[in-house]
Amino acid sequence: MEKKSKIWIYSIIVFTLLFLIANSCKKDEDDNDPTTVLDVDGNLYHIVTIGSQVWLKENLEVMKYTNLDAITNVTGNTEWSNLTSGAYSNYDNNTSNVATYGRLYNWYAVNDSRKICPTGWHVPSNEEWNTLIATLGGDAIAGGKLKEAGTLHWTAPNTGASNSSGFTALPGGFRYANGFFFDIQESGIYWTSTGAQNNAYAWELYYNDETVYENSNNDAKNGYSVHCIKD
Repeated sequence: MEKKSKIWIYSIIVFTLLFLIANSCKKDEDDNDPTTVLDVDGNLYHIVTIGSQVWLKENLEVMKYTNLDAITNVTGNTEWSNLTSGAYSNYDNNTSNVATYGRLYNWYAVNDSRKICPTGWHVPSNEEWNTLIATLGGDAIAGGKLKEAGTLHWTAPNTGASNSSGFTALPGGFRYANGFFFDIQESGIYWTSTGAQNNAYAWELYYNDETVYENSNNDAKNGYSVHCIKD
């Protein structure tokens, strides 16, 4: 009996070691090809590949630059309208909107050298957005392929929305340069890294249209959503 017990114990040890080795290898594989990414605040984002590009699916909600400096949270309209540096706001200054719709950033934050996307990712250029739109068949139909389907988060009728791309665009609304908030659940506007203070580029999606619109005349003080793209 004693010999059989030893054999049984050895068998358990060997099996456990093999199990640990196998899972260690699997972890290495997962680390090389992750399906999720964390920002410096620990917020989790899912990854989607669209054509030759790799995007994060959720709207950015980070509160720090990648060097851990805080991005200023500005609530007052006058203070927001006077900004000449990076800042973010929660729609209607209500943190309950963040988990679904992310945060709204001005273009100064988007263009800051300290960067707001997770390491290995960046705010897409207008050219990268154009590549995305071309991959999805052009601006007249790409909006529907980008928008989350249904009316859980988008106002009805959410025209053309299929999310066939997996991009899962959500209508986080926006904040004008004067500080006022508009259109949550009706529009999603996404910054690019391209442009200058008074003509920064962004792309716009609406609940009643499957077109995605390019807009080059954006005030850097506007607050829009951000989707990050892989370096």
